Amino acid sequence: MDVHLPRTLEEALELRAAHPEALPIAGGTDLMVEINFDVRRPEALIDVSRLPELRAWRFEDGEVFLGAGVTYARIVRDLRDVPTLVQASRTVGSPQIRARGTVGGNLGTGSPAGDALPVLAVHDADIELVAAGGRRRSVPWHEFLRGPKRTARAPDELILGARWRPIDGPGSFSKVGTRNAMVIAVASLCLQLDPATRSVRVALGSVAPTVVRAPEAEAFATHALTAAGSWEGPAGTLAGEALRGFGELVAGAATPIDDVRGSAAYRRHALTVLARRALAWATGGEAAA
Repeated sequence: MDVHLPRTLEEALELRAAHPEALPIAGGTDLMVEINFDVRRPEALIDVSRLPELRAWRFEDGEVFLGAGVTYARIVRDLRDVPTLVQASRTVGSPQIRARGTVGGNLGTGSPAGDALPVLAVHDADIELVAAGGRRRSVPWHEFLRGPKRTARAPDELILGARWRPIDGPGSFSKVGTRNAMVIAVASLCLQLDPATRSVRVALGSVAPTVVRAPEAEAFATHALTAAGSWEGPAGTLAGEALRGFGELVAGAATPIDDVRGSAAYRRHALTVLARRALAWATGGEAAA
């Protein structure tokens, strides 16, 4: 196996064009597991972990840009203005994995269990791709994620990062797994209230072929908050009936499967609980039992 060590983005893209069979690697927390278990045996790797363009994050033109090579440990330390992403990053693996793993790795792997992906979905993030010659394109998250471990990235492209508009409202990320440490999500949920548009957003992970939004549940919760007058002042407490209705609609947006980590029925049940709790937290109330 050949390993290429580019020092600049231009060099990495030239290598990508010349060796389309080579796999990009940054933290390697997913890819190296597959290689170690002989699930994959790539002819070559391109190490992109040293590229400064991928390691950068910034606020610009009213948006957040997060480079594909920014680690979860840096997100926890530096991106306090995006609390849902910080919460998701804290749930990733062990401290050692958070020090190496990246959001770009979640995007490149395309697993519906990727912890950062519901956060990107709830923010309607665009994924920025770049190829040799400086050709760039921006792909909405729902077009980029095409299926289990399938993405819209072309063979000659690298993931530059993700870009989204910040949302100034309460939100949370939560997930259920088989153990507390180094857990892979059986089900995950990111909820965000957007006072600017007076809307509720919710995205689900590990319960469908890709990360999905729950539009009927979003509309239901938005209407409930509007009826309660919550957008005109501090968020108002929602009745238990509204929370339960929201949880049921969230679960209805999922298409889970049975696997070694959990059954489809358990995943739907978990989503109802996560959804009720998340909306209750965001509105200052208590989740229905």
